[in-house]
Amino acid sequence: MTSQSSEREAIRALKNGDIRGLEPLVRKYQVQAVRAADLITRDQALAEDIVQVAFLRAFKRIEQFNESRPFGPWFLRSVINEAVKTVTRRPETLSLDNQSEISLEEILPASEPQPEEWLEKQETCRRLWEALGQLPPEQRAVIVLHYYLDLNLEEIGEVVAVPFGTIKWRLHKARMRLKKILE
Repeated sequence: MTSQSSEREAIRALKNGDIRGLEPLVRKYQVQAVRAADLITRDQALAEDIVQVAFLRAFKRIEQFNESRPFGPWFLRSVINEAVKTVTRRPETLSLDNQSEISLEEILPASEPQPEEWLEKQETCRRLWEALGQLPPEQRAVIVLHYYLDLNLEEIGEVVAVPFGTIKWRLHKARMRLKKILE
């Protein structure tokens, strides 16, 4: 059974009121959704809560879903929108101490670098993390969707439900702002 057909079956089950249809969708989209929400909210626990609520909302609103379209963008739109709203509503008083740690696997390549190289890369990751946190939530969302989830501009527009030109503008402004922050 292909991933696409199991997704269609899961959606049919949800439309028939069977919450067990969420299981294959959770397996397929949970990690990606939590990572995207975490990068926007900068709070792992909050990101997990947002995604959990988004899955329940998807179950409750599955009748609004058009089965001729892919589920992923529809679902991610809900996650991204809620993450952006949450960050916009709450004050930005998070310290770096509260952020999830960058794992050594993400920093260290297969061959171990010299300590100076490792420290330099760790500092670059820290600076980028801080810079990302200084972006407005809408700009942070398009950076995450484009560079982290590898979505093209049309796909991003579909996820956040805004026109192509707006996505292009937000991405441009986010890049310029990141560049300025990092200089």
